[in-house]
Amino acid sequence: MSDPCLLDKMHAYWQAANYLSVGQIYLQDNPLLREPLLRCHIKARLLGHWGTTPGLNFIYVHLNRIIQAHDLSVLYVAGPGHGGPGMVANAYLEGTYSDTYPQVGQDEAGMQRLFKQFSFPGGIPSHVAPETPGSIHEGGELGYSLSHAFGAAFDNPGLLVACVVGDGEAETGPLATAWHSNKFLNPAIDGAVLPILHLNGYKIAGPTVLARIPRHELAALLHGYGYAPFFVEGDDPAAMHRLMADTLDAVIERIRRIQHDARALGAMNQHAARPCWPMIVLRSPKGWTCPSTIDGKQVEGSFRAHQVPIGDMDAPSHVALLEQWLRSYRPQALFDAHGRLRADLAALAPAGARRMSANPVANGGTLLIDLAMPDFRDHAVAVGAPGAVDAESTRVQGLFIRDVMRLNMHNFRVFSPDETASNRWDAVFDVTARCSMAEIAESDEHVAPDGRVMEMLSEHQCEGWLEGYLLTGRHGIFSCYEAFIHIVDSMFNQHAKWLKSANRVTWRKPVASLNYLLASHVWRQDHNGASHQDPGFIDHVLNKKAEIVRVYLPPDANTLLAVTDHCLRSRNYINVVVAGKHPAPQWLDIDAAVLHCRAGIGAWDWAGSDTGDGHPDLVMACAGDVPTMEALAATQLLREHFPRLSVRLVNVVDLMKLQSADAHPHGLSDDAFDALFTTDKPVIFAYHGYPTLIHRLTCRRANYCNLHVHGFKEEGTTTTPFDMVVLNGLDRFSLFANAVSRLPQLSDHVASVRMLVQGKLRAHRAYIVEHGEDMPEIRTWRWRA
Repeated sequence: MSDPCLLDKMHAYWQAANYLSVGQIYLQDNPLLREPLLRCHIKARLLGHWGTTPGLNFIYVHLNRIIQAHDLSVLYVAGPGHGGPGMVANAYLEGTYSDTYPQVGQDEAGMQRLFKQFSFPGGIPSHVAPETPGSIHEGGELGYSLSHAFGAAFDNPGLLVACVVGDGEAETGPLATAWHSNKFLNPAIDGAVLPILHLNGYKIAGPTVLARIPRHELAALLHGYGYAPFFVEGDDPAAMHRLMADTLDAVIERIRRIQHDARALGAMNQHAARPCWPMIVLRSPKGWTCPSTIDGKQVEGSFRAHQVPIGDMDAPSHVALLEQWLRSYRPQALFDAHGRLRADLAALAPAGARRMSANPVANGGTLLIDLAMPDFRDHAVAVGAPGAVDAESTRVQGLFIRDVMRLNMHNFRVFSPDETASNRWDAVFDVTARCSMAEIAESDEHVAPDGRVMEMLSEHQCEGWLEGYLLTGRHGIFSCYEAFIHIVDSMFNQHAKWLKSANRVTWRKPVASLNYLLASHVWRQDHNGASHQDPGFIDHVLNKKAEIVRVYLPPDANTLLAVTDHCLRSRNYINVVVAGKHPAPQWLDIDAAVLHCRAGIGAWDWAGSDTGDGHPDLVMACAGDVPTMEALAATQLLREHFPRLSVRLVNVVDLMKLQSADAHPHGLSDDAFDALFTTDKPVIFAYHGYPTLIHRLTCRRANYCNLHVHGFKEEGTTTTPFDMVVLNGLDRFSLFANAVSRLPQLSDHVASVRMLVQGKLRAHRAYIVEHGEDMPEIRTWRWRA
């Protein structure tokens, strides 16, 4: 980089971005400071973050230069949490912000609106949020920037993702693991990720780990991760601009060489060496260009630069210091008399979609292409009569996922933490493999550089990759053990919040839904024990907005097929599907399954003994595959022992149906709910998860007082499948006894039924202790009409 005039202009552009960033944090409209570009009130509430912003701005202006020089498509991912001022400032300087929000124009009045709205009631967040043009990543919770960046780069061969990783963020577990994402990036078919580790030395109130280790140790660590680190270090802006420009030139040349060589060899060449991708380590002072000292204490280059360096704006000396700080950027030399950026500086930014703030990849819904969907009915299980055949539901689902993959080999991927085969999706390996750019041994099976099954034993990475993949306009599905999906509770939270906010940003187009399959679930963890027994993710999901979340509990393979097809076609939702992988009875043929899933809930007339007059004596309800089987077995016991009893069996596939229509768009009206569950008869509900959730969903219903829920009660360890339900009171005998005890007309039979049930459970216990498996009458049980 040898053009000093260009470097001077880049410095000026950087100063303009810094000025706007400080203004957002501190300034409001109305006169207080003296000159036109300072004519603002001090904000009543000082909210924002300055410490990382000058670094973000510095990187941004240099990325703009290489975009212009090489006609690149670059997506900027800002990992530092409160980087909002910098990203908004640069979007404003590029004109994208005013294009998107015309009320924030390129003039003095627009600049004042820009300042006032930041972190202000009715305005915008202090993070890089859905409201920020060019963003797919909100840094509100640290740790996910790099996994989002790699997810965006998969299957995007023309994209460079520049990901700024803050040194505080680098201390998180998800980010530390995300460095290994380079073992999954195929330069022949994917884009590139340029990690930029920004070391400014401090977190909120103390030093960061990576900033306080020797340079050679940090270099060795990054080399060990498989990167070639380029160091840009210093505090003198002129020297730093030249060094950063030269470094980026070298980095881009290296990336292009890696991609050229890989694309010449082809994606499937397993003998090609894994590339050593470049990355940048940018070491600059915390709060670069802010006042060096305030009230006699060091600020620039210390932890005190974090968030708002100058507090207590009631102090006149602080107001004067703020004005001095703002003047240090010489805004009158950067903006014209009307508040518009100088034309020669504005020309430094790319035009149109090459602007990072206008890159269509960051508004993935505009690029989204519908999946080519096979007919799920092709994999339907033939069910001649309810319960007559067994099948492994997720294995059947895996055949459908395989066909989806076959038809969508450029925009669909499967993500799983080493559980694709365990959860019975082996069929996908008929058409693709596990992705790996690392060494592949001769004994490996289904491993290839162009594999589309993304397995890493880190739920964080699978989730982060998938989120980045979806938000940039593609499709995917995440398979996980039910108990361990909790590892990404916070990531789910952030994605749900993103979708909720994105729904209110009119220019953001809907993206493909985030789809989870939770298999290896709580009721079939007999060999793994208590560590694998936790169905509580559903409860966590249902804390989020009804416009975003959906939970499905298909009872068999055919309903699972119908639900999966629906979820893969949906947009802007988070769909949680819970299904078992072990052989189990199949209840509905494919036509009945489709109708049942469309309704989401319904009475199974073939299972009950309802007289049809709308007034059963008892409702036996169920949600989940194992609870459905136990509810059916309990219903069969009731029919055998009390043939004159009128029993209605209700199965719930869509858990949201239990809520009222005003609480969730899928909710049943009160009339429809009462028609199914009655207004005054006992309801015995066998549920997959924690019973309190069903109570929470139905607490406003007329018959709530007659609802008796059986579910998981934190009991169980290494035991048999049936013993798991016995230990938690979800077994057929407990459901049967509870039903009898709730019916006044059977009061004379309560004691004898209790004795019968106690005898069955004693016999069960004795049998499993001696034989290590469930009794034959349990193992071979079949539904009898």
